[in-house]
Amino acid sequence: MGAIVVGYDGSACGDAALAAALDLAAELGDRVAVVFGYAPPGIWGGEIAEHEEAIEEYGEKVTQRARERAGERGVEIEVELVPKRAAEALIEVAERRDARMIVVGSFGDPPLRGVILGSTPNKLLYMAERPVLVVPADK
Repeated sequence: MGAIVVGYDGSACGDAALAAALDLAAELGDRVAVVFGYAPPGIWGGEIAEHEEAIEEYGEKVTQRARERAGERGVEIEVELVPKRAAEALIEVAERRDARMIVVGSFGDPPLRGVILGSTPNKLLYMAERPVLVVPADK
């Protein structure tokens, strides 16, 4: 059984990516690893640790929606909250799971904007050593 890694943050982009990943998993008989990546604060301290804890709680809440959607479709998923920027988190999980592909959503921003602002899909297209599926989201 293979694995599909999908970036999910509860946004319209995440919803589009999750739907595509669930469709593919059902067709291919793959498992889905839902990844919520978040950049950790740079310096550890009381307020920053509380901030990270709040982000983790938010990630748990958001990924619960992914679990519900997968359950409705009868697709088995695993959720990982990874304290790294989204692209790095997705690549790390994809490598560890020997994933067939990484799936992310996009609003279809112009390529130059993605390069300048550092969009996750753009970073993945240049950094990932696995196939990347970029799914358009409704605007």
